[in-house]
Amino acid sequence: MPTPTHARPHGLDRPHAAAQTWALAVAQLVSWGTIYYAFSLFVVPMESALGWSRTATNAALSTGLLVSGFAAYPVGTLIDRGYGRRVMAGGTLLASAMLVLWAQARSLPALFAVWCGLGVAIAATLYDPVFAVVTRDFPRSYARKITLITLVAGFASTVFIPLTQGLIVAFGWRGALLALALVNLLVCLPVHVFAIHRGEPDADTATQQRAREVSRTSTRNALRSPVFWALAVCFTAYYSTFVALTFHLIPLMHERDVAGATVIVTMAAIGPAQVLARVLWFAVGRRAPPGRVAVVVTTAFPCSVVILMGAGKSAAWLMLFAIVYGGANGMMTILRGMLVQTLLGTEGYGAVSGLLSMPANIAKGIAPIAGAAIWAIRGSYVPVEWAVLIVSLISMAACVVAVRMATPRVGDTESAAAGRPR
Repeated sequence: MPTPTHARPHGLDRPHAAAQTWALAVAQLVSWGTIYYAFSLFVVPMESALGWSRTATNAALSTGLLVSGFAAYPVGTLIDRGYGRRVMAGGTLLASAMLVLWAQARSLPALFAVWCGLGVAIAATLYDPVFAVVTRDFPRSYARKITLITLVAGFASTVFIPLTQGLIVAFGWRGALLALALVNLLVCLPVHVFAIHRGEPDADTATQQRAREVSRTSTRNALRSPVFWALAVCFTAYYSTFVALTFHLIPLMHERDVAGATVIVTMAAIGPAQVLARVLWFAVGRRAPPGRVAVVVTTAFPCSVVILMGAGKSAAWLMLFAIVYGGANGMMTILRGMLVQTLLGTEGYGAVSGLLSMPANIAKGIAPIAGAAIWAIRGSYVPVEWAVLIVSLISMAACVVAVRMATPRVGDTESAAAGRPR
């Protein structure tokens, strides 16, 4: 495969690349912790202080995820054109500003407005944009760098859930939001300004035109490719089921009368399982063909659902579910950052990845509400489990189709996974 037109010598082996990767990894940890994982801890304090319903507050989060879906493609296109630094730095500024406004919110419309802004910030700062930046700046070693970034960012909930809870206890929920805004600004803004290559926005008109044409051509080619559409189905089905099950897992176990301690241990095991899967990938699995690993991972997810369906109240079986479920998602996060390049190429990756993220992020926003609607039909989580299983099997089938259709052009996936030139 020829070297992408956006590959630049300074992007391949420039000094301090390792330090820049670590800085981006830390920024991802902080961005995820302050923007995403902290939300659940503010729900109860806001309800107590303002009388809002849980449905309304979660609807604000869903709105933000929907907005992030629609913003994903424009963000990816801007990164392809060399605006990665401005996009991610601007996203950090927007996220901090929205957290400050959230701290002042006294009405539901204000909360919804905040989450519309945070939706744009999510599209501009979390995994997809940083994957696009790394792929663009390091076309020969993006796989290794993406693996490291997701490994570090995997500790976001471990770090920020107790930190945020401590801030709420110490300063109240409004003060905690201001503190998180400050942390996000002080850590992430310098990283996104100094650790991301400036790109080509100030290059001559002909160079800018070539960058725009690469993005447009890559988008057109992707939309004509059955591999792209199979990946779109795979990712959309996967993330919709993962989000739906994650949001409903605790009430599902309560419905079964699972012991409180078992519920806590099961939920607590999911995060470490995600991190462990990423550690194993980083240590021994990076040279495995991403396509084959993707098939294994998308198969593991419905297997975890089957385990959950048969686990009943058993602590041992629920622990096995948490390990398989968390491990599959931990691996999927890395694969999401590498499978597109492997199966579709690296040219115009930002735009193509944004197109793939759009339906997946929209599905994330709808999934919790859809799960609740299915539950309401019979007042039982059994139909929800069956729906999650069926959709996860669709994700697995779409992944198999994508990998098989792309086989002629991924004969060197092992080198892609290892970060070697293609």
